[in-house]
Amino acid sequence: MITLTIFPPAFGLRNVSPFCLKAELALKFLGLEYQIEILDDPRKAPKGKLPFLRIDSTKTNSSEIIADSELIFDYLDELSQGGLYGELSDHAVAQGKAWTRLAEDHLYWIMVASRWVDDEWFPIVREDFFGALPGPLTYIISYFARKQMKQTYLLHGLGKHSLNDQKKFARADLKSISDAVGKDGFILGENLSCFDFTTASLLAGILDQRKETWLNNITDEFPLLRDYAERVQKEVGVYAREIV
Repeated sequence: MITLTIFPPAFGLRNVSPFCLKAELALKFLGLEYQIEILDDPRKAPKGKLPFLRIDSTKTNSSEIIADSELIFDYLDELSQGGLYGELSDHAVAQGKAWTRLAEDHLYWIMVASRWVDDEWFPIVREDFFGALPGPLTYIISYFARKQMKQTYLLHGLGKHSLNDQKKFARADLKSISDAVGKDGFILGENLSCFDFTTASLLAGILDQRKETWLNNITDEFPLLRDYAERVQKEVGVYAREIV
């Protein structure tokens, strides 16, 4: 049995992390049987972050842990005998990896900052992530978590720029994705690929979160991105938001 461990719902999203959502999209796309497990505290995860897969074998009575969404993709591709990368050329994989780096190592951190660093939006983070803690612990722990997040953003390099410059970077990233997918396409062209799970997961998290951040206003400048995120999620049947 495959178990995917993810964050609990937050910000109006059933899958708040784009890394968790992309792993779930891959599992569903491959038609693998899996179950979802919720972990409130990512520090308890094998690498202190989510998602991770646990593969329980009844034959050997053993478990295997795969932590990190990219390593999960590698594992699932091997398990499915090339179900994720097998039909892609080396050039297509190279392109997909480049888009992954743009999304996860650049645009993702701008999204994080729009939630954690923005003074008007952080109370939502405090409530949704730390609201279950007793009394003043909600404020104490969220304060130190935010301080650490700000320091991480600073060390990344993006945090050293003004907000206006960060918005320019975000706009450039979003325009690049919009130009790549066009009106009816996907990140590598006409056909859906596993690399769409990365970019569409991030966009879905931005577009469907509640309430909106300043990054939403920039993303709305590129209406093709909402269509693209919806197209990928509908194609697989997994969504960031709760579907009623």
